[in-house]
Amino acid sequence: MVKVSIVIPAYNEQDRIVSCLTNAVCQSVAPYEIIVVDNKSNDRTCELVQRFIDRCSDSSCVKLVHQDKEQGLIPTRNFGFSVAKGDVYGRIDADCMLKPDWVEVVTKIFERDPSAMGATGPAVYYDMPAKHLGLQGDNKVRKVTYRADNDKVLLFGSNMAVRANAWEKIKGKVCRDKADIMHEDIDISLHLLDQGLKTVYCEKMITGVSARRMDTPFSSFRKYMQRFQNTFDAHPNHTRAHDTEYTLYALYPVLRAFYPIYQNYLVHRCVNPARRIWSKEQHNIKTDQTPTSAGKEK
Repeated sequence: MVKVSIVIPAYNEQDRIVSCLTNAVCQSVAPYEIIVVDNKSNDRTCELVQRFIDRCSDSSCVKLVHQDKEQGLIPTRNFGFSVAKGDVYGRIDADCMLKPDWVEVVTKIFERDPSAMGATGPAVYYDMPAKHLGLQGDNKVRKVTYRADNDKVLLFGSNMAVRANAWEKIKGKVCRDKADIMHEDIDISLHLLDQGLKTVYCEKMITGVSARRMDTPFSSFRKYMQRFQNTFDAHPNHTRAHDTEYTLYALYPVLRAFYPIYQNYLVHRCVNPARRIWSKEQHNIKTDQTPTSAGKEK
């Protein structure tokens, strides 16, 4: 069986890191390892991760490592990949909530298609209502617009996986982006395509993400969206037929207005959306299945 390492870069993520780990651990097929890479956090992130490791009986595959040499997502991600031991490196954010069959789906993708070197899928916004419709919409947008070079798949950083041997081929080539103006997930995607490596999209490979990006001033949101073009500008040999950012621009006004209202509703109802998003699926796993024991093959 393909061994899946989950790498989670983290900087000041005390509000969501425990929920993220809970969802990463509660899987129908256990990950080979879960690596939290702390990057100079000055809040309780490390304390909470260590407490999770110490207290959770299912946390034997969880590791906490530190990347203190340089501030930034890219060096932190790279460090996590450098210490991972699996056949496939899953890369998510510290506020992502993996669907309980995520590792199982990723395992099947890479086992069934030996030529697949990178994989990605859609996201559902766990802190917004109408999640089923939101997932359908996100799936459609990513299938159609998250493409380059005549319909080749671009990976989504909150929900991506790369074969270890594919990473070995590009790790010395990926952009360091010292100015911090690019999308590192698209950069990885384009470097994979440079090497003629296949990337695939699977609508069953689902993670929960936060819509908190929409709760920022338009100037900040626009700067973030410009990262799409900045990344392609750094890779002029690649092209895209669709500008994903314009779809997100269209959604911004409504989500920006509604997001804080819904957050107040969740607080009033004492609902933790990160814990609730996959609760039914997690219950089914705990009652109907015995997850594969992580770490026994090490």
